[in-house]
Amino acid sequence: MTDGMLDRHEAAYVAFDRFPGSKGAAVHIGQMAGQLFDHFGGGLLAVLGGGGLPRYQRDGGIEIARFDEPIPNLIDRAEAFSAWVAGHLTPHLGTLRVCHVRDPWGALPVVTAPGRRHQVVYEANGLPSIEMTHTWPSAAPATLDKVRELERLCLERSDVVVVPSAVIAGAVAGLGVPEDKIRLVPNGADVPERPPPRPAAAPDRYLVYVGALQPWQGIDVLLRAFARLADLTDLRLVVCASVPERRARPLRRLAERLGVSDRIDWHHTLPHEEVAGWLAGAELSVAPLTGCARNLDQGCAPLKILESMAVGTPVVASDLPAVRELMADGEHGRLVAADRPADLARAMRVLLEYPDVARAMGERARRRVGDTLTWSRSRARLTEVYKSIA
Repeated sequence: MTDGMLDRHEAAYVAFDRFPGSKGAAVHIGQMAGQLFDHFGGGLLAVLGGGGLPRYQRDGGIEIARFDEPIPNLIDRAEAFSAWVAGHLTPHLGTLRVCHVRDPWGALPVVTAPGRRHQVVYEANGLPSIEMTHTWPSAAPATLDKVRELERLCLERSDVVVVPSAVIAGAVAGLGVPEDKIRLVPNGADVPERPPPRPAAAPDRYLVYVGALQPWQGIDVLLRAFARLADLTDLRLVVCASVPERRARPLRRLAERLGVSDRIDWHHTLPHEEVAGWLAGAELSVAPLTGCARNLDQGCAPLKILESMAVGTPVVASDLPAVRELMADGEHGRLVAADRPADLARAMRVLLEYPDVARAMGERARRRVGDTLTWSRSRARLTEVYKSIA
């Protein structure tokens, strides 16, 4: 028995992610699911909940169901989510035409549904077979092997695989997915008509980092680079973390050891609309991604870079293949070798010393997003995917 569902939907979007939320995944879900439901006139959204979010709600023709069982173990929780999704899909199997998924936990009940008549779009923003070795390093090899098998099964049985970058397209093809089954739908950003308002608490002059705090994000590299700018006494670092404060404790201790803790402003789980103001008011936005397999083998398409570019803030980022798909060195900001605090500090210092050059880069970045990397363009591409299979 589902939570009061009455309609029989033609479309469903399933994600083992919390929605809404402060992470980039929630922004992406909002755009992709929104386009799916616009195309089909509504549908079922099955996501993670918790934190006071209702288990069930209705927004016009969209029904939102949230899984919020407090299961500590990740694999146990993922398996419970799969069973929960299967129960919520059952009433719609006779009418469902397209189901859009973004991970193997949500995909399994969709691709194995009894008497399946619907098409499946698998959105591969990341590959758990690669990512879990970084996010869950204590996982047993046998567990990771099972995850790889599940991932391959779901990719194989999906009708089309959507990817946000050419790098991850190559990774998916490396798993045996035919290239003609892979469709590129880049991430996007909205260019505001007017600059977002500057936050009341913003310092006069600051660098900004936006995102989660996992090791592969390279925040430790940024802190070490920032320590090399100690002579710029009026410069602060603002960290807009998409995770709770407790997750920042190791990094705060590192900041103390480096002697920069009193020059850093920490903000946690800010609403997405507030983050735009912090990005727009910054001298520079920094994306110090590490050169690990998570960022090189499967790639990424960081929304933080696109959203910085969209508000005209130049970006200093790690020189990784997926990042080069979004921005060019010396044109929209600076690309530096990953995992090198000295190189990162040097690139930031040069742009800070030449603000006219930095502003020109930011303006070119804003134009690039407006011309080629908007959400409306991405959503139009996704619509073409739906038309091709439905």
